[in-house]
Amino acid sequence: MKKLIITLAFALAASVLCAQRFVAYVDSEYILSNIPEYNAAIEEIDDLSIKWQKEIEERFQEIDRLFQRFQAEAPLLSEDMRRRRENEIIEKEREAKDLQRRRFGAEGDLFRKRQEMLRPIQDRVYSSIEKVARAKNFEFVFDRADNAGLLYADTRRDISNDVLDDMGLKPRPNRGAIEVKPELQNTGQSGSNQNVNVRTR
Repeated sequence: MKKLIITLAFALAASVLCAQRFVAYVDSEYILSNIPEYNAAIEEIDDLSIKWQKEIEERFQEIDRLFQRFQAEAPLLSEDMRRRRENEIIEKEREAKDLQRRRFGAEGDLFRKRQEMLRPIQDRVYSSIEKVARAKNFEFVFDRADNAGLLYADTRRDISNDVLDDMGLKPRPNRGAIEVKPELQNTGQSGSNQNVNVRTR
């Protein structure tokens, strides 16, 4: 019986060690920050967002001016003229809100622009992660940038630079092992949100 328990213990330990050899991680934030096209795309998207936001703010400022002018002149206007001016303000406000929805809505222009510009880059990253993982016989690859549960990881398991190398980009030195941030120890909250998430196949 004792022999069986010892054998099972050794088998379990061996299986754990074996499983550990098949796990790696990447830092998608680090990888993306090293891709010039990604940084250029983010900059272009940000500029577009600022431009569209300014356009919308100008529309609402115009509506405020029209409303203030209407309030000042209302006592002097006929009933018909008051109705027309009110309708004009209401229509301009509706148009401004529609534009805001079209630009910044859940599937609006900004969302589609992000998809159009960032998705191909993210797909390239995913392909390289898969290629490197297969070449190194890793069965699971976690993302340290978006994994609140990853409290510590040995840098020897970090294949981020290998992924950059596979993409033809010059990697920087490893950043060091991951340790949980002190402010997250009690809250269990994640410190960042990322566009690239872990894929398993």
